[in-house]
Amino acid sequence: MRIVITVGGSIIIKDHDYKKFQDYANVLRSMAEEHQIMVVVGGGRTARDYIGIARDLGASEALCDDIGIEVTRLNARLLITALEGDAYPRVPHNFSEALEFSTSGKIVVMGGTEPAHSTDAVGSILAEFVGADLLLNATSVDGLFDKDPNKYPDAHMFPQITPSAMMKLLSDKEMKAGTYEFLDKTAIQIIGRSRIKTVILNGEYPENLKKAINEKIGTLIVPNSE
Repeated sequence: MRIVITVGGSIIIKDHDYKKFQDYANVLRSMAEEHQIMVVVGGGRTARDYIGIARDLGASEALCDDIGIEVTRLNARLLITALEGDAYPRVPHNFSEALEFSTSGKIVVMGGTEPAHSTDAVGSILAEFVGADLLLNATSVDGLFDKDPNKYPDAHMFPQITPSAMMKLLSDKEMKAGTYEFLDKTAIQIIGRSRIKTVILNGEYPENLKKAINEKIGTLIVPNSE
């Protein structure tokens, strides 16, 4: 099975602690014994800090995005370091390179690609590009909620949801560099058109990635009814 995994920077670089990279590396190695694994890593608070400085300096949103992308690629390099010889040693800068590197049989780790594409969008496009069987979206909460569960105790988690229903949830949201919603509209549109099996799960516990292959966990995105 070919599996694409997106890991939010708010998870992997949250405390600037090498142990989280090690924990992810151990789980990814285990998964790679039976599956082809490709990972997209986000920028997290570090990227937002850099983006904030650039924005204060008067940089365009596109340039802010570009700076954020560089941070995601640094995080990807850290995960590659943790994976040692089990990862392809270079960070692909586009989807063609990612597919090419995957022929090595090693775990491929990348960051962002171009302005206006969040980590989630990159992950969904990559999954479509390489014909992935499963897309796992590792976030800081247990699944997709109707509102922020960290702020609202009555937030409801969806066991499953369609892309069209997700689009309705996001219809009034504003999107700027470094402030993307749970899954942005590009990611949802790609998942919808490609009908990729997608699970949103809590990435604070890397073992959840393995569980999602065979167990019900988090939020399952199911195809729109025709």
